[in-house]
Amino acid sequence: MSNRAELNVDNGNGSSKVSKILVGMGSCGLATGAAHVYEALGCELSRQGISARLVRTGCFGVCSREVLVDIIYPGRTRVTYGEVTPDHISRLVTQHVGQGRLLEGLAMYQHPGDGTGAQPYPDLPYLHDLPIYAKQKRLVLRRCGTIDPEDIAEYSAFNGYRALQKVLAQMTPEQVIETVTTSKLRGRGGAGFPTGVKWRFCRQAKGEHKYLICNADEGDPGAFMDRSVLEGDPHAVLEGMLIGAYAIGADMGYIYVRAEYPLAIKRLKIALAQAKERGFLGENILGSGFSFDIRIKEGAGAFVCGEETALIASIEGERGMPRPRPPYPVVSGLWGNPTTINNVETLANISLIINRGAEWYAGLGTEKSGGTKIFALTGKIKNPGLVEVPLGTPLRDVIYEIGGGAPKRMKFKAAQLGGPSGGCVTARHLDLPIDYETLQSVGSIMGSGGMVVIDERSCMVDIARFFMEFTQSESCGKCAPCRIGTKRMLEALTRITEGEGEEHDLELLEELGQEIKRTSLCGLGQTAPNPALSTLRYFREEYEAHIRDKTCSARVCKALYKFYVDPQLCTKCGICYKKSCKFDAIKWEIKTVAEIDLQKCTKCGVCIQECPF
Repeated sequence: MSNRAELNVDNGNGSSKVSKILVGMGSCGLATGAAHVYEALGCELSRQGISARLVRTGCFGVCSREVLVDIIYPGRTRVTYGEVTPDHISRLVTQHVGQGRLLEGLAMYQHPGDGTGAQPYPDLPYLHDLPIYAKQKRLVLRRCGTIDPEDIAEYSAFNGYRALQKVLAQMTPEQVIETVTTSKLRGRGGAGFPTGVKWRFCRQAKGEHKYLICNADEGDPGAFMDRSVLEGDPHAVLEGMLIGAYAIGADMGYIYVRAEYPLAIKRLKIALAQAKERGFLGENILGSGFSFDIRIKEGAGAFVCGEETALIASIEGERGMPRPRPPYPVVSGLWGNPTTINNVETLANISLIINRGAEWYAGLGTEKSGGTKIFALTGKIKNPGLVEVPLGTPLRDVIYEIGGGAPKRMKFKAAQLGGPSGGCVTARHLDLPIDYETLQSVGSIMGSGGMVVIDERSCMVDIARFFMEFTQSESCGKCAPCRIGTKRMLEALTRITEGEGEEHDLELLEELGQEIKRTSLCGLGQTAPNPALSTLRYFREEYEAHIRDKTCSARVCKALYKFYVDPQLCTKCGICYKKSCKFDAIKWEIKTVAEIDLQKCTKCGVCIQECPF
């Protein structure tokens, strides 16, 4: 089926207007069956002879309720349906697409009117009244889930490329840089370096050629911010790159994107072709004399290539390993030329700043950081998905108001911010504002925007071991502190989770962690100890219980399990002996209490699952 199905069959009401149906077909939607829903919609519209515009779009943000379908019936407000399956399609098409009647039980919310006098649906909540959206301010994500990402005409209809036209016609490069500086936009890739300052350094650097690179090498476990923006609004990133290139004087750009993001790559390629066709990319753009082209470089998945100099080495065809700094990339980057590297979210903010003004953007955040920040809210949370909030928003608002808190009446325990190199913040930090300086002061980092929620069922020692295992395996090995130090830290954490830890392991972890942070070559090593150091700081009692008492209160560390049969609870039925153990570790005779042979027990836990008592 083509990208957009135009099923121009008279719907019998004599109206020339038709319904518009949006199907969320980002990676999250496709993973839950959006392609089947889209196909079923097309078939049902044809079968019933109903004319409608059927459009593939990006992620709506409410990933926990996929598949999501929006219907805009002529003269009525836009309605979002959640958890749609092909079984719902016949009724959905008949009632809402064909007659404008709400399909109750499936409808989640309606959107505010667009000023055309669209009639609302009684008793259906509005988008902005729902807790999951009330605290959000969707700016970068404003078009995701609304436009067809593979149609430049739809992007243009939502002010697309207007900022580029304004810049080329009315602004000098210096004025663009000053505007971005005044906006207080900081790099959304993790370090939070002021974007305008970086652009000014590159503008002032001497070089025959200058490059601008979009860093889309999103490698944090549980992070999908950049992927969703590229899948849902790729032209916003291209427009940001074009404006940035004009500001710094670059004539060539690269988008370094993970090869594991095939849908993002596909939509980027389509967007590049369309931008060239419209004259927004290539030679003498819009007759301004400014020329700029963009190429896509697919990364092989190395986490370290998210670091600027390792990314540059990868584009050059070398092994992705960091280089000593200085010189910094803005002075000597790609092939020795001045190079600016910005991440996806940073670039997607640029057109907003140009169109609405630097002061407006700066007023959205904090004193030092303007605008909003996108988070991938995952883990033990009721409402996982994409969240965009103004910088300075309390963490409590994100975890409880938007995310709904931990599921199944569990208690919130911690949140891992900043990816595998970030740190854990605890319940005592819930009222702290989310900004770069505050998070750093409590042992965490903003990172690119991963936010993994942890509840009381998780062991913090095991969490630290998991992230250390990831960063250790992703270390490029170039510098000894990261190559050797992370391995020693992982060994200590593994010993503790296996019940073999000793008191001096805690001192070793702290000493090694601080030394690795101080002496590592790049950001990966400098932040790799954060999970261990932050959990030691806030959950030291769990480490001590693992070492002194050989217990894991969360019952996660298998080596610390103690399996036995409670004679007061045992009914002598023998179910554990008959049905569960495949290792002959349970002894039982009729009318006797079962016993577990600890020498044979593998601690698989099947006996606990099978025992009804």
